[in-house]
Parts: sequence; C-alpha cells; structure tokens
Amino acid sequence: MPRAPARLAGCAPAFGRHNSFAPRLGWPAKVHAALNDDPLAFARPGATVTLGVGSSMVRPMRFWSSAFGLIEDDDHATRPRPAHPTSRGHWLLDEDGADPYLEDLGTLWLLHWWLLSAEPCLLPTFRYFFGSWWKTRFTRAELRAAVQDAAVGTGWRRPADSVVAHDITALTAMYGTTRHRENDPWAVEEFVINPFRQLGLLDLDPEARFTPPNWESGCRRGELLVDRRRGNNAPGAILAYACLTYAHDRGAQGPGTVALSRLHTDDRGPGRLMLADERALRTAIANVARDPAGQGLALAESSGGDLLAFEEPPLILANRVLAAYYRRPNGPDDHR
Repeated sequence: MPRAPARLAGCAPAFGRHNSFAPRLGWPAKVHAALNDDPLAFARPGATVTLGVGSSMVRPMRFWSSAFGLIEDDDHATRPRPAHPTSRGHWLLDEDGADPYLEDLGTLWLLHWWLLSAEPCLLPTFRYFFGSWWKTRFTRAELRAAVQDAAVGTGWRRPADSVVAHDITALTAMYGTTRHRENDPWAVEEFVINPFRQLGLLDLDPEARFTPPNWESGCRRGELLVDRRRGNNAPGAILAYACLTYAHDRGAQGPGTVALSRLHTDDRGPGRLMLADERALRTAIANVARDPAGQGLALAESSGGDLLAFEEPPLILANRVLAAYYRRPNGPDDHR
C-alpha cells in the first residue's frame, strides 16, 4: 500500500525565522521601495533608517516579503546577498501597482493564498494549521505538539518547542482577534498594526480572561478558535484565482478539469488554505465564469461530482481573472 503524503510536503524545514513578528502594516511597501532603490538595502549599516524600523524587525521584514513571494534572493551572488522584487511584487507594489498599500481587503486574502500555497512554503506551521489541522477549538500546546509530530512524519528532525512556539505566536499575532475587544482602543491599535486580523480567522475563547495591554499573554492562557468558513467572505475573484493557480501548480498546463471536491479537501487546496467550503468555491467559480474575464471557465457535472473546467491553461485564466478584479492590463503571474 502506498504511503500517504507527508503533511508538510512542499514546505521548507524551517521554523521561527520571523523572530515571532507578524507582518505589519506598511512592511511590504517599505521593503519593495528599498530594494527597488538598492538590492543590498538589507545589508547596509543604515538598513534600520532606510526601512524605518528597529533593528530586531529588519530580518522579519525580509522574511515576510520572501514568504509572500514579493521578493527573491539572488542565489548566485556572494554574500551579502542582494534581493529583488519579483514579478508579483512589481505587479502589486509598484507606485502604479494593483494595491501598493494593501487597501483592498481582497489583497489580504490574495497574500494569504500566496503565503500558504508557495512551493516551497516557508511557514510549515502555518501550512499545517490551515491545511491539515482539524480542530476548531484548541490550545497552543496541542497545536505545537501536532506540528512537531508532522515534522517528524515528514522525515525532519523534531523542531524544538521554542521555535514552534514562535511560529504560533506569529500566527496568533497575525490573524488573532476577539469579540471582547471591539470597542477597546488597544484592539484598534492591534488591527492597525496587524492588518491580517481584519480577516477574522482566529478568535480568542470568549470565556478567556485578559488584561490590556497584555492581550498576547491572555491569548496564550486561553483556547483559540478558528472559523473554518471565514474564507467564504473572500472576494469570488480571489477564490477563483486560487482554484486556477492550484490547478496549474498541480500540473495542469492546458485545458482540463479538476474536481471541486479536491479543491475543497486537499491539504494544499484553496478550500483548506483559504477556509472556504465547497459551496463558496462553487459560487465563486460560477459567478466569475459569467464575467468576460472568466470566459473559458465553467462548472461541469460528472458522475463523481462537480468539476472546475477550463478551456485554456489555468494560469492564463487566473491572471485574466485577477487583472479584471484589480482593473489592471495583466495579472501577477503572466511571466511565471
């Protein structure tokens, strides 16, 4: 009997590279501008001045831009190694880009998809949590142990408690919110600093206690809740783009089909990673297929269930769908 695929397949065996910092508002734009001016900006003595952050944040800024696929290192260069914006980075963050200041909520969903669907994914803890973790209510300790077991099952050395804990701290800081804090000034500040909290994917147990401004410590003491259908609120164009790029990344280079059930249940599919149910994926695809940008995209019926059908390479369709959403002449992956 063939072995089941490892749950962390497609990920880099790396944990805690962000120093527990979640991506903050303005970081992608700052990194993009700095590297446009100087590919060695991160290696310069004045990097903190150029980037406008403390010294402890310089490496996390570079990490997150890499993890989102917005920059890439020049692997052939000697150290210090320069970095350059990718085509996605230019498309999104150039001065006349699609959304350089991440003002559209759909852009946060798009970056979330790029972060988790990357090959290799630089955040195995995040990939495991969204793609493979099945609990809706859990503690940090439970999640940490599950990630460590998955790493061992993938053939990696068991990561230390501390580095996985750093990942979970970043995960919570990035996505965590709580209904208790809606009218709290500290909550407003946290939402401004951590824009991905607007997605509402994680929630602190309503019965847990906390004392502002030490919300993070309260969050560690309480259980966490995940909303497995929150991605149903993502723009349909973003969900359709995720479905099409998933088909491309799984090997579809021309016309073809992919089962809607696979899009929903695969650990690396948009249903799991975007927290969207099968109904939401079906609705997104059907709506986009009715638009001019979705020409060639359709839902097809089969004895085994509904299929996503595409009459041309899915990456071409994906770019056209996203270009239409942002009213751009082209998409971010036209040169992939």
